[in-house]
This record gives sequence, C-alpha cells and structure tokens, in this order.
Amino acid sequence: MKKTLRFPHPLVLLLGFILLALLLSYLLPAGVFNRLPDPATGRDVVVPGSYHHVPPTPVNPLAAIVDIPKGMADAASVIFFVFLTGGAFTVVDQTGALRHGVDWLLVRLRGREALVIPIVSLLFATMGALENMQEEIIPLVPVLLVLMRRLGYPTITAAAVSLGAAAVGAAFSPLNPFQVGIAQKLAQLPLLSGAGFRLAFLAGALLIWIGGTMRFARRHRQEPVVEVAAEEAALAETSHGRHGLVLALLLVAFGVFTYGVLRLGWEFEQMGALFFGLGVAAGLIGGLGLNGTAEAFIAGFRDLAFSALLIGFARAIFVVLEQGQVVDTIVNSLSAPLAHLPVTLSALGMMGVHTALHLPVPSVSGQAVLTMPILTPLSDLLGLPRQVTVLAYQYGAGLCELITPTNGALMAIVAACGVRFDAWWRFAFPLYLLLLALGAVAVVVGIAVGLG
Repeated sequence: MKKTLRFPHPLVLLLGFILLALLLSYLLPAGVFNRLPDPATGRDVVVPGSYHHVPPTPVNPLAAIVDIPKGMADAASVIFFVFLTGGAFTVVDQTGALRHGVDWLLVRLRGREALVIPIVSLLFATMGALENMQEEIIPLVPVLLVLMRRLGYPTITAAAVSLGAAAVGAAFSPLNPFQVGIAQKLAQLPLLSGAGFRLAFLAGALLIWIGGTMRFARRHRQEPVVEVAAEEAALAETSHGRHGLVLALLLVAFGVFTYGVLRLGWEFEQMGALFFGLGVAAGLIGGLGLNGTAEAFIAGFRDLAFSALLIGFARAIFVVLEQGQVVDTIVNSLSAPLAHLPVTLSALGMMGVHTALHLPVPSVSGQAVLTMPILTPLSDLLGLPRQVTVLAYQYGAGLCELITPTNGALMAIVAACGVRFDAWWRFAFPLYLLLLALGAVAVVVGIAVGLG
C-alpha cells in the first residue's frame, strides 16, 4: 500500500530548523556588522559597509540543545503572557459568558452569518495595523473556535480570521509602529508619510484575504455543532445577568489593553497582568468561586502549554544562528547583489531578500533594524525612493508572517486550532502569492510615481 508523504509535526519541523541553523554555523563564514545606538529608535543599528569576518564560533550539538531553553528564556515574557491570558479566557469560557455572547451575536446575524468572517477579520486586521498583534491572539483561539463551530465553518477559519487578517493588516499598514514605524525612522522618513498610498493597497489586500477566507469557509461548511443537552441545561442555569457582567468586564479589559499598548507602551508583562486580573474577576463574578476559578486557570494552562512552548522553540533557531555569528553573513550575502541590478529589479529583489531573511530572522522589528541601515544608502545610490525601500521591507518581511514556520505565534495558533501546518499552508499559500503580487505592484507603482 502506497504511503502518503506527511508534513512534519510542528515540533519536528522546528527542531529541523534548529539543526539547519547548527549546520549553517559550520558551513558559513562567521561575520558581523558594527553597530551603533540609534536615537530615533532607541535600538542598536548596523553601520553600512562595516561587515567583516570574525573567528568562527560553530555551535556544537550540545550547545544547540542548550539553546532551546535559552530560546524559551528569551521568549519568556511572551510564553507567560500566553499562559496567563489563556487561563483567563478559559475562566471566562467556563462561566458560560462567551457562549452566551456568541449565541447573542448569531441570533442578531441569523440569515447573515457570512458577515461574521469579514467583521471579525476587520477587527483583527485593525489591531494588526495598529500594534502588530500576533501572540496576543493565541488566548483568543478558544473563543474563535466556539464561534466557527457554531457557524459550521472549519477550525482553520479561526486562524484565518485572526492571525491571518492581523498579519495582512500589519504588512500593509500605514502606521504599524513595529514595522513601518521603525523602518521609516531608520530611513529618515516622516512617520505616516505615504499613508494614503499604503491604505489603498491595504484595502486591496484585505479584499484578497477576506474573500479567500469566505470562499474557503463556504466550500467546507458543515452542519453547525449543536451543544449536548446537559451542557445547554447547565448554561441555562447560569444567570444572564452574570453573563452580561462578565462580557462587560471583558470589553473593559480590551479597552484598557488597547490603551495600554498604544498609549502607555505596555509590554507583555503588563498585558499578562491585566488579563490575569480579568480572569480572577470573571471567575468570581461568573459564580465559579475561588476553587473553580483556580481549576479553570489550570485547565487553560494545560490546553495552551504546547502552543506557548512552540514560541520558545522557534526563538531557539535565531539563538543558534546568533551564537554561530552567521546572521550578519546571511544579510550581507543576500543584500550585496542588489547593487548590480536596475532600479525596479533591485526593489523587487529587496522584497525577495526580506522574504528569505524572515526565515532566520523571524522578528519584523529586528529585521528592520538589521537591514534598513544597509538598504537605505543602497537605494540612494540606485535612485530608488526610500519610501519604496520601506514598502519592499513591509511586504517582503510582513507577509512572511503568514507562512514562515519560524513564526512562533503562527505555529502556536495553528496548533491551538488543532490544524496541521500543511493544511494551513494549502489554505494560506495561494493567498500569500496573490498578496505578494499585490505588494510587487505597489512597489512598481511607487517607483513610477516617485513615492516619497
């Protein structure tokens, strides 16, 4: 009997990339750029033309294994945020408030259930455009799964309307501080410059993504999941007033969260503390009591443990490459040939460079700090508008968030949805190619109009 080739388990896939990073530390020459603090961004940025070889520091297998817990330590704030927030949403779910809220929504959208996908997608796309929302989505997956099951849509749709829409919003955003904001500062461009141009292509990108998601959801829709009678009876016993209070508390928490991130510069520690407080308050208001609230938190920790730890494994890939001092070698090797290309091909080549770099450098802000100081002077020499150089970075690096296995948040969300990564790829990759083509069109148009 012929065996079908199966895509590796997410953990196997990430361990394979860690092994590849280890091998690259032996195969590639070690080298670094000099770095200086940049007052505009508050980060250390590379000095163009300063790349030089250094003594090799190949990573031995034992050190690579040690780099796995080091990667988890580096990503500790994100991992614990996922645990705390996931526990909080499990508490909210066990009060029955989430399902009550979903039922309320579906009653008002009866006969227009298809509107759920564009509405939810636009909400997440907005958060992606505003603050590069990714890891923050992981604890929301159980809520989205309840919603999609009630509609009869496949579980992969929960990832599509959340992380997928947020990644598209972030990649085409005119104001995302972690992508276009940092890149424009490094390119010495005014913040929000070219915003109208970006908004036009953001609209086109969302049409592609949301349209593709709706088409997939319709084609694979099944009979909606009907809750068992015992569960419905248990939920019926819960006070509707308590449900309303818990949902109101949830909305307040999201309002505080948005204000804290956008105006107060909150990190994952503050966000995790907020949602932990939400979980405790929701459990008590929702009638779970102290013990019931604690047990719900533990259930949430258990359900999201694998998803949270995938983030640490993904981070370990970069730790190995950094320890082997080959990250800058990869950047230098990919960017050097661009100087010999015509202007338009060079700009499209920059998109390709950023796409390739996002595998070993999965942080979009880290990639901007690493590449923009090199590519900005190069674009000046070629006569390429700096704004187009930023566009090439946004579309090349940002869209990779949809498909790159080294994106810990993507791996975690797909795993939390119970979807194999190859199934996600089959859904997302055709849309990714369309979005990449749209980005290429934006780059070419930007050159033609002299976008500044």
